[in-house]
Amino acid sequence: MSITAIVNKVFQTRQRELEAHVYAAEALQNKILKNLISRGRETEYGRKHLFDVMKGYESFTSHVPVNTYEELKNDIDRMRHGESDILWPGRIRWYAKSSGTTNDKSKFIPISDEGLQQIHYQGGKDVVALYLRNNPKSKLFDGKGLILGGSHSPNYNISNSLVGDLSAILIENINPLANLVRVPKKRTALLSDFEVKRDAIARQTLSKNVTNLSGVPSWMLSVLVRVMELSGKAHLEDVWPNLEVFFHGGIAFGPYRDQYKKLITKPDMHYMETYNASEGFFGIQDDPSDDAMLLMVDYGVFYEFIPMDEFENEHPTSVPLWGVELGKNYAMLISTSCGLWRYVIGDTVMFTSTRPYKFKITGRTKYFINAFGEELIMDNAEKGLAYACKETGAEIMEYTAAPVFMDDNAQCRHQWLIEFSKAPKDLALFASLLDRKLQELNSDYEAKRFKDITLQHLEIIPARRELFNDWLKSKGKLGGQHKVPRLSNSRKNIEELLNMQK
Repeated sequence: MSITAIVNKVFQTRQRELEAHVYAAEALQNKILKNLISRGRETEYGRKHLFDVMKGYESFTSHVPVNTYEELKNDIDRMRHGESDILWPGRIRWYAKSSGTTNDKSKFIPISDEGLQQIHYQGGKDVVALYLRNNPKSKLFDGKGLILGGSHSPNYNISNSLVGDLSAILIENINPLANLVRVPKKRTALLSDFEVKRDAIARQTLSKNVTNLSGVPSWMLSVLVRVMELSGKAHLEDVWPNLEVFFHGGIAFGPYRDQYKKLITKPDMHYMETYNASEGFFGIQDDPSDDAMLLMVDYGVFYEFIPMDEFENEHPTSVPLWGVELGKNYAMLISTSCGLWRYVIGDTVMFTSTRPYKFKITGRTKYFINAFGEELIMDNAEKGLAYACKETGAEIMEYTAAPVFMDDNAQCRHQWLIEFSKAPKDLALFASLLDRKLQELNSDYEAKRFKDITLQHLEIIPARRELFNDWLKSKGKLGGQHKVPRLSNSRKNIEELLNMQK
């Protein structure tokens, strides 16, 4: 009997528990909310917002405001300076460093001991539980897992609080037994220089029996390309014949799918999407035939949703999980056992099912283009690019897009900066296919494009190789969980990139 077959028996109880997501999601969420309110009563934030008189969801929303990072920042700063019982009972020592806000270079997301276990590690365990349920003949634990972590290893900050990328924090606190089935070495995994780390990981894993990969598609691809360079092999399965699954998250997999299929040609390779962030672990692709993810409703996270057509309102409507509608675009709010209360995480989602609750990530509350009333979201962009790539044989590494505002002749358009790993033979055809698909996907974009009256045909500028990596490097954000902003209403990012293109 393989090691994986033995380990699978450990996961069978949890596999049965996860069946409750189908018929008891609402009850599980109410239980989570009740527990969060109970624990919140012990905090300064709970006393300020009258947690002791709360009876349920309605009173919770009437007493607790919707929060962005800016609203909680002062409290988080106090916590980082060593104060206790502010947003969550006790003292929180760990803080996940995340991409910044308008006013700050970085956000520092509190990670309580409860949140670490109940949310982040539980999510990782459930990924394995669901994968083994779907693949009972798996040999996952008969080899090693290549886990690509962040670029900021934890270090003492103020008042002995520890700050680092979430993935690095997880590596620091992981059960030592897990190190028996993962690569690279901890010291390598926590290297800050991604270019050095990339080479070190490739060299350390070349001779290992790697059965599974975990990480962000773009950064993992960079590591795998280095593995291929060092090995001289034609395909990745020639290096790691027992490789069977890539657990991916952080960015959409669509633009990278064809590149992975060329790199890994074995027909039984599996791909499984996860939705984990510094703020929590929220979703897992539980069905290989369905690209939607199962919302994880029994962790230390209570979910709410704001319809995107109300998001900019001064007092937007929010609904709990049992109030969502299928096919509607929502901004997600979370309240967690890390002390985030009705927190706007910044992602937008759309539900495809309610028994169980399954969803797709459609974009970011800030990553969209609505300069002319077109309301273009990331989901539109990803699908449009996937279509244009399929029709032309092109392959994309990175991209960003922004509006070109009206000139003296009232001419305006969207400008796309794309780094191709395989450029289309006819760039004009690629642009035309992308534009046409966007019109099919988005009626507002179609209306603005009608006869070129409001919005002219989009423009594509091919980016030089490594442009986006160079841009991220210039900001100290190369590697790890850092992502290129895909869509923006502002030209700030694209102008910086174009200046580096010269």
